[in-house]
Amino acid sequence: MTPTDLTIAQARDLLAKGEISSMELVEAHIDAMESNRELNAYITETPEKALAMAQDSDARRAKGEGNGLLEGIPVAIKDLFCTADTLTTAGSHILDGFKPFYESTVTTNMWREGAVMLGKTNLDEFAMGSSNLTSYHGPAINPWKARGDNRSRVPGGSSGGSASAVAGRLALGATGTDTGGSIRQPAAFTGTVGIKPTYGRCSRWGIVAFASSLDQAGPMTRSVRDAAIMLRAMAGHDPKDSTSADVAVPDFEAGLDKGVKGMTIGIPKEYRSDAMAPEIEALWQQGIKWLEEQGARTVEISLPHTKYALPAYYIVAPAEASSNLSRYDGVKYGLRVEADDLLSMYEKTRAAGFGDEVKRRILIGTYVLSAGYYDAYYLKAQKVRTRIAEDFRHVFGHVDAILTPATPSAAFPVDEPPSDPVEMYLLDTFTVPVNLAGLPGMVVPAGLSGAGLPLGLQVIGKAFDEETVLRVGRAIEQAADFDGRPEGY
Repeated sequence: MTPTDLTIAQARDLLAKGEISSMELVEAHIDAMESNRELNAYITETPEKALAMAQDSDARRAKGEGNGLLEGIPVAIKDLFCTADTLTTAGSHILDGFKPFYESTVTTNMWREGAVMLGKTNLDEFAMGSSNLTSYHGPAINPWKARGDNRSRVPGGSSGGSASAVAGRLALGATGTDTGGSIRQPAAFTGTVGIKPTYGRCSRWGIVAFASSLDQAGPMTRSVRDAAIMLRAMAGHDPKDSTSADVAVPDFEAGLDKGVKGMTIGIPKEYRSDAMAPEIEALWQQGIKWLEEQGARTVEISLPHTKYALPAYYIVAPAEASSNLSRYDGVKYGLRVEADDLLSMYEKTRAAGFGDEVKRRILIGTYVLSAGYYDAYYLKAQKVRTRIAEDFRHVFGHVDAILTPATPSAAFPVDEPPSDPVEMYLLDTFTVPVNLAGLPGMVVPAGLSGAGLPLGLQVIGKAFDEETVLRVGRAIEQAADFDGRPEGY
């Protein structure tokens, strides 16, 4: 087994025994990054920084001081997290040249736990997309290919670069952010594990904002155990973030193998549709069977407002985006297109700096917040959001977790995206309700499509009960015994 094939848990144990060094891990990953740039997983590679951090980690370990949760572990950081003195673009032309003088809280937590940064990963521009096709830096490419079809596939979005880096063995783990499924959907498309924690579990401070009431950081890894380790390192209360929850961060790894015996798992009838691919339905049924065989009881539940989740999301999220993105005007940082007067400079900078999808969402968001339409659209969407959250609270009175499909299909070819934006938005059908309710959700790889592409299952849990989500995910992982990997990586 090469260093790039290790899981975080395996690398941690080998580092503790002195059987491998952080420098060896990092050098192997730098080689992999340089050899697989066709994936376009990284926007910015930071090999010098990685080697320096690895050297520091090895020195701490030699002194008996290296005991961080991620001590010496090479990871990738989604280019939405501000990293001090390192280019941070959010996948957008408008942030060209932006190097923050500060560090996001999540990455600060990770560096404190000994993690090593390999670079900043590709993403849909400002995290707006479900495919990683909207990045100014070009699409990230899924290392998986369909059987008998050599066309490049999307890794999902918006955290597509992180997903590609983890699946393609270019990092042991990576950070992602999830506003409507942007960790979980790419995890499903790339055969990796992705968890969106409860809203407030991880600080949003220093993360470039898309929709502030929905955005949440989380880990992307190759195993459930790795996700538990990495989430613990990322999480924690942050007084700089008013939405950060002042709750204890448990040892998520400790209870992973307790199993699901005696648990009640809800199966929402609203997640079934005639449009869902038969192989997705079959995988869902297999997941139900796996949990029942391990002693869990499954019951049908109803989440009646699920059908309104997608339209509500695509009012709330663009509304918040139109407000958050008003700060990008070419005055203080990033791109500036010179003009004869200030207003023209604003207009030309934003016209040149933002891509089509970002402009589309700014226009939608500004419209639904405008006088005469605020009550009809935005206020009504917020009321629907409350009903969706109430649906979940009701069912969690008698179930421990919920099992659903992760995506309506496997990854599609880069050159054959959905024909219109609404069709693309439908890729988030199964993930969006979790964000609107602020709940934790995780995707675990569970099988392959008929074409040999990864498919995942989603576990949804109660607020701040990531421990149960991880336990159920671990049970699925053990039953599925998914050992597929993209050919050549």
